[in-house]
Amino acid sequence: MIQQNIAQELAAQVQQAFAGKQPLRITGSGSKLSSGRAVSAQPLEVTKHCGIVDYTPTELVITARAGTSLQTLESVLAESGQMLPFEPPYLGKDATLGGTIACGLSGPRRPYAGAARDFTLGARIINGRGEILSFGGRVMKNVAGYDASRLMVGAQGTLGVLLEISLKVLPRPVCEHTLIMDMDTGTAIAVMTQLANFALPLTAACHLPATPQQTAQLYLRLSGTEETIMAAVTFIQKQLQKEQQTLSVTEKKNGDGQADAFWQDLRERRLPFFTDANRLWRLSVPPATPVFTETLPGECLLDWGGAQRWLKTDAGADTVQAAAQKMGGHATLFDQEGATLAPLSPALIKMHRQIKTAFDPEGILNPGRLYEGL
Repeated sequence: MIQQNIAQELAAQVQQAFAGKQPLRITGSGSKLSSGRAVSAQPLEVTKHCGIVDYTPTELVITARAGTSLQTLESVLAESGQMLPFEPPYLGKDATLGGTIACGLSGPRRPYAGAARDFTLGARIINGRGEILSFGGRVMKNVAGYDASRLMVGAQGTLGVLLEISLKVLPRPVCEHTLIMDMDTGTAIAVMTQLANFALPLTAACHLPATPQQTAQLYLRLSGTEETIMAAVTFIQKQLQKEQQTLSVTEKKNGDGQADAFWQDLRERRLPFFTDANRLWRLSVPPATPVFTETLPGECLLDWGGAQRWLKTDAGADTVQAAAQKMGGHATLFDQEGATLAPLSPALIKMHRQIKTAFDPEGILNPGRLYEGL
């Protein structure tokens, strides 16, 4: 009853803002402030709307309020040997489910298991009129109608205030091994692309650039049963031998603190690569895209099997955006002012405005968070 009252109070605040055309800035723990543009508006605090609504482990579905901390959610799942398959970054110890889904964040497991959007089954929101609406459902077979719940993933609160989210979950893997290989960037891209063609239990693939203290390295994470992983390790070694790659391989088994810490630090952007980046670009490109240091000079870290590339460069924004587009992708700039997304085409801008108007006719919810004027 208390949480229901909180939802009604939030809806009343939005109704009042809608009547007065007063912009609102949806506020949670603050861990995702750098994931979008700064919003100057009256705060709408949502963290008190928290807690697990429904969880049936045998159904592989959990429903929780948006203010629920990720730590609480994952602890509950862990007790039943389950997990959030998209391995979401926290980016702050008090990270909430609502902020994670609103920003559409996924971790190293994303290209092999799926993105946050793929596991969102339903959502309960407050639209820009202050109306409480429900979309989707709490079962995996609910596919009737337009899936507006997934539209909320990555919208960063510009379409509605998230109240509840229903997610599909998966069992935690029995074992995890990490393979570490000394390898240059070009070879790593070729290897990751090749391995993606086989039915291997890969759940993460990352390449770190060389530093004065460390050679360039490829990290591969394998998850599953012990037998499955051992077979995959043997297969990978044979594939490398076929390509005449005589490489030193270091193996880290599950429970190894160093391996676990690496993937956590990658997910949370805590690796040394990220610590001295005042201007950091995130490029989303086809995984097999060749090395582009000649076009965009700088340091590059590869994640998601090569599909997500973090770039530190002195090149101008127009140069980076144009290069990413030429490669068939797009680029986002992260700096002290937040995140600047790739420019939209006129057709996409028009579509965004139409969707925004349908959910938020007065444009009061997180205005300008994604793009100016939206």
